[in-house]
Amino acid sequence: MSNDETTPGPRASRRAAKPRKRRRGLKITLGVLLVLLLATGGTLYWLYSQLDGNIKGVDINKALGEDRPEKLPTSGQNLLVLGSDSRAGAENKELGGGGSVGGARSDTAMVVHIPEGRSKAVAVSIPRDTLVTRPECVKDDGSTLAGKERVMFNSVYAQVGPACVVKTVEKMSGVRVDHYLEINFAGFKDLVDAIGGVTVDVPQDIDDKASGLSLTAGPQKLNGTESLAYVRTRHGIGDGSDLGRIGLQQQFLMALLSEVKSQDLLGSPTNSYKIAKSATQSLTTDSGLASLTSLAEFARSMNGVDPASMETIMLPVAYDKIDPNRVIASEPQSGQLWKAIREDTTIPEEAKKSPATGG
Repeated sequence: MSNDETTPGPRASRRAAKPRKRRRGLKITLGVLLVLLLATGGTLYWLYSQLDGNIKGVDINKALGEDRPEKLPTSGQNLLVLGSDSRAGAENKELGGGGSVGGARSDTAMVVHIPEGRSKAVAVSIPRDTLVTRPECVKDDGSTLAGKERVMFNSVYAQVGPACVVKTVEKMSGVRVDHYLEINFAGFKDLVDAIGGVTVDVPQDIDDKASGLSLTAGPQKLNGTESLAYVRTRHGIGDGSDLGRIGLQQQFLMALLSEVKSQDLLGSPTNSYKIAKSATQSLTTDSGLASLTSLAEFARSMNGVDPASMETIMLPVAYDKIDPNRVIASEPQSGQLWKAIREDTTIPEEAKKSPATGG
């Protein structure tokens, strides 16, 4: 779920605001937004229990202990949102050009910061090819993996799992991660199909032979398979690096959230259930959000955030001098960006500029 700082497509920007009663749901992440729709009154207990049991939880606090950054000095919140390219299971393996690739990686990573007041948000994308220092982490089997410098960011998930990804992000940024959400490939596809597709404004013609994606520039309505290829394409845009597709990922996320927001899902229980089922079956969260009740409560606190007002930024990076196929966090920009998030203050314009653009 690289580097254009895109804005939502025309459909999203032209859409008139809906009455507040239709604006329930989280406007930040895919899973929380949709799950809320089924957590409202009138849902049968057995239906609630089925959906509630679909959500997988990870006890981040237990895994990381006390050696973590301080919480924000305000009521702001930080979420780490991952799109996982797990090849587990036949459906996941067939998606996104999976082929014979095994294991799983964090294909898309965003730190979503919701400032105090919760009326706006900013999403910071971390390029998967960024070289980072992985801290010492504990594996699921209880063994310890020693820290290591200059590892690719997306390899951390594959080697140690989500708790270590959270720890890596906290160490590199000094930002406390309050919540964690992850959705896998198959879930992403099913989610888009469940809402009837998403319209995006394709910025240029795309012909990616690796994924089979072929699109002409302009507004295009994409189904689940096409959407997955769109947010993963790297050969069809820019210089072929991960940076070239981050702008597409950010643009698509805004269009997806706006599409869900525009539909009268509360007036269609059958469609709501279909969407919520596909979302919860593919959703992993921190243990604090691993229930419909917790997700609904958190979603209600986010009610004032509008997708159209969300700012999308790529972590400022520069090409690595040793390996030009990799990037490293660029200073002083990245330091200024993380500092603003840590202190819940306005992000300076110079902190949004990346020397490596992927163009």
